Amino acid sequence: MSESDDYDDVQPTDATGDPIAAGDEADPRTEPVGARVGPNGREIVVPLSLYKTVTALSTFVAVVTYLVGFILIDAATLQVSILRRILVYALSRVGVTPPDDVLTAAFAIVGVGSILLGTAVYVLGTRFRAQGMGKPQEDSTEG
Repeated sequence: MSESDDYDDVQPTDATGDPIAAGDEADPRTEPVGARVGPNGREIVVPLSLYKTVTALSTFVAVVTYLVGFILIDAATLQVSILRRILVYALSRVGVTPPDDVLTAAFAIVGVGSILLGTAVYVLGTRFRAQGMGKPQEDSTEG
């Protein structure tokens, strides 16, 4: 066997170095990207690297906004909250003294809004999927 015969059996590879099966229409990397309606509603098919980025960032943003929201709700319900004390002190330094009810309502509204924002970001992040991920099977008997 000559050295040139070894190169005839080499399979083509994708950008990551993984072999691509010739004539395989079911290859998930050949699935077109873009928005579509899937089995779980509207979804956006993206390359794997973008999917990982979107998932990580949307989860991080959701966790941070949940945490901020609960801290603000804590400041709304506790009169001795550190955040509330800092805000009252800062406002009194500029000559503004808001009533306790107004401060409680503001903290509560912004806190709930932050939690809702985190929920929306997370839900939108779950609409993305990678190529070939969650693709329904044509011959599947699942209903």
